[in-house]
Amino acid sequence: MDEDTIKVYGYRWAVLAAFMFIAAMTQVLWITFAPITSRAAQFYGTSDLLIGLFSLSFMAIYVAIVIPSAWIIDTWGFRTAVGIGAAITAICALTRGIFASNFTLVLASQIGIAVGQPLVLGSITKLAARWFPIEERATAVGLGTLALYIGILTGMAATPVLTISYDIKGMLWTYGIIATVSAIAFIAIAREHPPTPPCPPGQEERVLMFDGLKSMLRQKDFILLLIIFFIGLGIFNGISTWIEAIVRPRGFSISQAGVLGGLMLIGGIIGAFIMSMISDKLHRRKPFIIFALIGLIPGLLGITFATRYWLLLFSGFFFGFFLLSAGPIGFQYGAEITHPAPEGTSNSLLLVMGQISGIIIIFGMDAIKTASGSMSNSLLVLIGLTAVNLLLSILLRESPVRNTI
Repeated sequence: MDEDTIKVYGYRWAVLAAFMFIAAMTQVLWITFAPITSRAAQFYGTSDLLIGLFSLSFMAIYVAIVIPSAWIIDTWGFRTAVGIGAAITAICALTRGIFASNFTLVLASQIGIAVGQPLVLGSITKLAARWFPIEERATAVGLGTLALYIGILTGMAATPVLTISYDIKGMLWTYGIIATVSAIAFIAIAREHPPTPPCPPGQEERVLMFDGLKSMLRQKDFILLLIIFFIGLGIFNGISTWIEAIVRPRGFSISQAGVLGGLMLIGGIIGAFIMSMISDKLHRRKPFIIFALIGLIPGLLGITFATRYWLLLFSGFFFGFFLLSAGPIGFQYGAEITHPAPEGTSNSLLLVMGQISGIIIIFGMDAIKTASGSMSNSLLVLIGLTAVNLLLSILLRESPVRNTI
C-alpha cells in the first residue's frame, strides 16, 4: 500500500472514546473502597487490611490471568477481548450492589470484576495499532491511559460523596448501573479495525504471541522497562490503596484524603495528555521517562512529610503529573521496541509487573508502619526505589520510532 493512499478514519475517535468509558469504569470499581477505608471497615465490621483486599484482589487476579488475557487480545482482537471484559465487569458491578451488605459476596463480585479488567486494560496499544497511524499512537495510548486516571479520580472524589449521601449500598448500586451503560456503549460502538489500515504494511505486521513473548524477554531494554514499571506502578498502587491511611495520622479527614487522591489524578491527567502529545511531536520517548522520574520525587517527599493541607495537595498534584505522565509513553515505548511482537502482550506484561509489585508494596507498607499508624518509613523506601528507577531509565536506548517517521 502506497503511503499517499493511506486513509485515517475519523471514527477512530469514537472507538477510542467507547474504550475510554469502560476503561475508566474498571478503575472506579477497583479503587471504590480506598478513600472510605475506615468507614467500610466499620460497615462490614472488619479491619483496614481486609478492606484492602478489595484492591489487592485486582492485582492478584491480574497476575494469575495476564497470559490468557494477552492471548485473547492478540488472537481474537481487542473488540472481542474488551467486550468480554466489559460484560463481566457490568454483571459483577451490579452484584456488588445487590449483595452490598455481605462482605464475602461483595469481595466475590470484586474478584469477578478483576477477571474482566486485564481484557480491558491490556487492549489499548492493540486498539491504537488497529486504528491510528504511528505518529498518533502515543497520543491514542495517552488518552486511553488518561481514562484510567479519570476513573481513579472519579472513584477517589465521588465515592466519599456518594457514600455520605446514599450510604455504601447506594454508592455500589450507582457504580453498577454506570458500568452497565459503559459496557453496552462499547459493544455497540467499537469495531475491530477500519476498512483500510492506518499505516504501511511494515508497521502493521505482528508475529504470534508466544514467539513475540520469547523475543521481547530477550531484549535488554524491555527487561529494564519491566523493572521500571514494576517499581513505578507498584508505588502508584500502594499510595492509591492506602491514601487515607497515609494522611490520617497527620490529622487529615476522609474528605481531605479524597481531595488529595483527586488532585493526584488531575495532575496525572494533565501530564499524560501534554507529555504524550509532545512525545509524539518530537518522536522521542526516553527523555520523557527520565524527566518524569526526576519530577515525581519532590511530590513524593511532600506526600510523606507535609503537615499543611495546601502543601499536601500541591505535592499530590506534582507527584501525579510526573508519575502518571510516564505511563502511556512507557506503554508505547514498550510496543515500539518489541515490534513485531503483539502490542497486547507487551502492554499486559508491563501492567502485570505493576500488579505483582503492588501486592508486595501494599502489604509491605502496612507491615512497616509505626505503632501510631504512620507510613512515613514506607514512603521513604518508595523514594529510594524511585531513585533506582531513575538510574535504570538512563540505561534505556531511544525508541526506533525516530527512524520510522
